[in-house]
Amino acid sequence: MKKANRVKKVIGVLLLQLALLAGCGSSTLSVSETDSLEAETAEEGQGIVVGFSQLGAESDWRSANTASMLDAFTQDKGYTLIYKNGQQKQSNQITAIRTFIQQDVDYILLAPATESGWESVLQEAKEAKIPVILVDRRVEVVDDSLYTCWIGSDFELEAKKMAAWLKAYTEVNRIQPEEIHVVNIQGTIGSTAQIGRSRGLRNAALENGWDLMEEISGDFTETKGREVMAALLKRFDNINVVYCENDNEAMGAIDALESAGKKVGSNLAAGEVMVVSFDGVNEEAKELARTGKISCIAECNPLHGPRVEAIVTQLQAGQRPDKYNYVDEKLYSAYLPIQSIEVDGQTYEIVRP
Repeated sequence: MKKANRVKKVIGVLLLQLALLAGCGSSTLSVSETDSLEAETAEEGQGIVVGFSQLGAESDWRSANTASMLDAFTQDKGYTLIYKNGQQKQSNQITAIRTFIQQDVDYILLAPATESGWESVLQEAKEAKIPVILVDRRVEVVDDSLYTCWIGSDFELEAKKMAAWLKAYTEVNRIQPEEIHVVNIQGTIGSTAQIGRSRGLRNAALENGWDLMEEISGDFTETKGREVMAALLKRFDNINVVYCENDNEAMGAIDALESAGKKVGSNLAAGEVMVVSFDGVNEEAKELARTGKISCIAECNPLHGPRVEAIVTQLQAGQRPDKYNYVDEKLYSAYLPIQSIEVDGQTYEIVRP
């Protein structure tokens, strides 16, 4: 505990623990559950105080990520966690960080909504000598000393693996590059995941000669994914690959495709529309992958809590963690002819969902 002047109006910490205990003991909370969990302030004498600004609860991945963080920073481990849901608004997150600074927390954990616009508030945290650990998405700042370290996924590598799988599919089925007509339902524009996954697809389309017809944001939500897919079907009659930047979008896109009378699957020669996606967290999406309606899922591991807690332990011990910390991730597909793919000289085995 750095100072003895922390505000004492705490109710949320106990509510967090009760909510977690009521959640069947798993590390996945529903969007509504994570959206409602908020600890307003820290109570003096409650160990290491950590302020966590989560960007929102827009997807099942985000809910699993939040649950993992809440599980990692518990009172029985010596922490008080102050959790703030940004509700997809950067302004809310900036307010939360300034509140954490006023409360003089020991550490700030930030899962940023977008990459830009963080310079001022991170400078304030640095001047207050509060380490900031970035979770999942990155920030674009001139001075990278404004944050201590980052932990998350290599989003462009995820996209490269997906593109390698799609290329392997075309080779196995002797499909010419110009026969691939793909649309990209992007994530939240400006987020690190969207930037990496979109860039990876664009580069692959140029390299392989695929027809990348359109890129449009689905905001990582099932509802927007459904709306975007329905709109795309009105504009194009030859879409045969739908690249969704998360599973929730993919589920919405599949619903729109089937409502329009399209058959979803991997048999492009028979006129099916292939859907590929990212995350591998949602159980419904996993079942769609098992049945082949989602042809391939590039895993995005949401369970960052233990890794972030390990970094805090390092910092407490006076050690310096690596600046960038990547999590290991798999590629899932029920399409048996493809057993593995290669990206940048490394082989990745395909895991059956």
